[in-house]
Amino acid sequence: MDLGIAGRTAAVAGASSGLGLASARALAAEGVRVAICSRDRERIEAAAATIEGAVPIVADVSTVEGARGFVEAAVDALGQVDILVPNAGGPPAGDFASTPLDAYAPALELNLLSTVAMCEAAVPAMCERGWGRVVAITSVSVRQPIPQLILSNTARAGVTGFLKTLALEVAPKGVTVNSVQPGLHATDRLRALYGGNVTRAAEGVPAGTVGDPDDFGKVVAFLCSEQARFIVGAALPVDGGTYRGLQ
Repeated sequence: MDLGIAGRTAAVAGASSGLGLASARALAAEGVRVAICSRDRERIEAAAATIEGAVPIVADVSTVEGARGFVEAAVDALGQVDILVPNAGGPPAGDFASTPLDAYAPALELNLLSTVAMCEAAVPAMCERGWGRVVAITSVSVRQPIPQLILSNTARAGVTGFLKTLALEVAPKGVTVNSVQPGLHATDRLRALYGGNVTRAAEGVPAGTVGDPDDFGKVVAFLCSEQARFIVGAALPVDGGTYRGLQ
């Protein structure tokens, strides 16, 4: 299927590896020019080398300043940003009893305010041009909180509320805003958490396996497509059935 986005431009955050990099690759395969970022110059340049024409940008999107700076640098490099994929790692693990109050502000900046800042830097110009796509990578924890991840559960739920509100405001201007909620995927981070035993990680997944990052990236690319123009404010679980609720 031709997604109708060849020649568009995209800024994909947190894309030196994992789901961010897979999303950038999927967009590039559709003819989109991509700018990708990471805090580590060596890692982001190595990642960019795997995508023809990709622009590597060193930026720390865990802060509002760094998140805004990434989009601004992407605009400078690409001329404009038609597609924005906000993405960032998660805050430290912990439950209510073990998590101090002062840990919440950095977590909110990482997983909520950074996305707000990226949208603030990219979306107004999309609205002026009458076309744009925002597809944020969040977590299935938005629907089903994950034990020992109270900071992530809290911040990602907040960003989902922001994205839904933004989606309704900008939809009349040709801009769609959606999010994708990944479950367990075969990323380096998952392998590290499970000592390389991805099979063990899949034990609680109804599909019987963990997700393929490349498949996830194609879901992101589809939500950026012309065919997805009527998908507005969706929060799509991509989790092999991990989330078991009806809504």
